[in-house]
Amino acid sequence: MNPLLLDIPLQFETERLILRAPRQSVDSNIVNKAIRDSLNELKLWLPFAQTLPTVEETEVNLRKAYINFLNRESFRFLIFHKNSNEFIGVSSFEEVNWNIPKCHIGYWINTEYSGNGYMLEAIKGLTELGLNVIKFKRIEIRCESTNLKSRSIPEKLGFELEGTLKNEDLSADGCRLTDTCIYAKWTDTL
Repeated sequence: MNPLLLDIPLQFETERLILRAPRQSVDSNIVNKAIRDSLNELKLWLPFAQTLPTVEETEVNLRKAYINFLNRESFRFLIFHKNSNEFIGVSSFEEVNWNIPKCHIGYWINTEYSGNGYMLEAIKGLTELGLNVIKFKRIEIRCESTNLKSRSIPEKLGFELEGTLKNEDLSADGCRLTDTCIYAKWTDTL
């Protein structure tokens, strides 16, 4: 089947959260503010957070993410609290390979909302969407071995740690080699 014909929701909900695709000219200010407010934490793990992007750069990034969503190349969801509509963070299916089909999940959280189980809830919902609706046969979560907060999410959600790749990547600032943990969930059916 042609992936462009897949009916993938632009929005879905979990118990406390709404996850939706980026909206042009609506989300750039709130996402940029969350990056600014969380920069000290994000820059430890994410290459994009080594410098603060402008609002315009954030808008360009969100527009590209939406285009990739429509092209079925990746699926970025912004996370909002159902009751307050506060922006919580970002989760996404990245490096989609439709031949398998498989992907990996990426995520980051606005520091203000860390420690409340929001990202765990969002990734649980995203994983269920990926396996049950999109019908991915394999979903990976890759993270730096020393990023214990990030590693706790796949561990709590029952992803299997398949291995740790030594000296597999560069640190977010590009100054040292890092080890990457690979967690996965899969289905056994074709």
